[in-house]
Amino acid sequence: MTHAEVGEPEKDELRFGFIKLTDMAPIAVAYEKGYFEDEGLYVTVEAQANWKVLLDGVIDGKLDGAHMLAGQPLAATIGFGTEAHIVTPFSMDLNGNGITVSNEIWEMMKEHIPMEGGKPVHPIKADYLKPVVDKFRSEGKPFKMGMVFPVSTHNYELRYWLAAGGIHPGYYAPHKGHTSGLIDAEAQLSVTPPPQMPATLEAGTIYGYCVGEPWNQQAVFKGIGVPVITDYEIWKNNPEKVFGMTKGFTEKYPNTTIRVVKALLRAAKWLDENNNANRPEAVKILSQPEYVGGDYDVIANSMTGTFEYEKGDKREVPDFNVFFRYFATYPYYSDAVWYLTQMRRWGQISEKKSDDWYFETAKKVYRPDIYATAAKELIADGIMDASDFPDFTSESGFRPPQTEFLDDVTYDGKQPNAYLEKLTIGLKDETL
Repeated sequence: MTHAEVGEPEKDELRFGFIKLTDMAPIAVAYEKGYFEDEGLYVTVEAQANWKVLLDGVIDGKLDGAHMLAGQPLAATIGFGTEAHIVTPFSMDLNGNGITVSNEIWEMMKEHIPMEGGKPVHPIKADYLKPVVDKFRSEGKPFKMGMVFPVSTHNYELRYWLAAGGIHPGYYAPHKGHTSGLIDAEAQLSVTPPPQMPATLEAGTIYGYCVGEPWNQQAVFKGIGVPVITDYEIWKNNPEKVFGMTKGFTEKYPNTTIRVVKALLRAAKWLDENNNANRPEAVKILSQPEYVGGDYDVIANSMTGTFEYEKGDKREVPDFNVFFRYFATYPYYSDAVWYLTQMRRWGQISEKKSDDWYFETAKKVYRPDIYATAAKELIADGIMDASDFPDFTSESGFRPPQTEFLDDVTYDGKQPNAYLEKLTIGLKDETL
């Protein structure tokens, strides 16, 4: 493929949305480093109030694309919530979330956690939270936790962690109008926008939450809560955010779309280059008010490869935020399938679907074809190397079976129904 194959952008003035989280970094870096301009694109980047406003903005064309929860394009395309055909040609990052509990809950959990040298043994499982939840329920008090959106990774990760510890996080039954996910719930999960998590925890409205950074580390800095586990420990190198656009946009402006992906790929590579050597500069960018805003030190805590659990218990987590390593940017069908299995597990997808349905849906939304075109252009331009990417001639879009889950259940994206059968808490064949 020669460089000339991708023509001039059909639309060169673009507006992208994001939520104030550190994993929006590829968009900020592509803007600040001039990678969008190198592609002839004049981009405006705007923080959005919440995930629903952001999604609506992309659907109605106010935004040309956005930093999205991986579940959003999938849910929109299958019509859970707002219906619209959204695609993703670019996966934004791996890992990056944590689960935090209030100081009070931490003290109650602590008596059940094994210790070594005066420090808790990690990973901290929800098994140690179960006696606390049971105590609350026996006293007639609901145990409330926060996550950021019904189709967010955070919702599925928090549910996964709770269920692995024998705590039922509740079912959805949209066909009956039950969209709060509280059916049979032993822990009640509700939506709280990320920047409001620490204040909601401090007010006692929720006892814990699952969120992206910097909002777990913020709880440590404020002394109001303790992060107990990162999503890296729940599912090592799990896919996190994606860049979403409407299918209509990608069809109307194919060259623009490819050029956007090229700029984002360069930004992702820059973020991980030389063992994260550029991260301090990235933190400086992100701490500006128009991006994430906030204290440099809070953002740096996780972005530079450490994570602080209990105050003073700082541990090395070099892969807490991954933007390019391990082919993080490639839109794998198997990643999409995992999200769909969780939607089915908790009833957001009301009835059992065939394995083929999972594969077809993944292929409607995840677009490795657009990604590969952008990558080949960068290789042809001499900006990137073929080794930076999967082998496009043989790549199936399915990662090999993944074994590194907290509960030791192996996930094989080629067998979604067989995977659901292995999970002890969750729907299998039944419709609620």
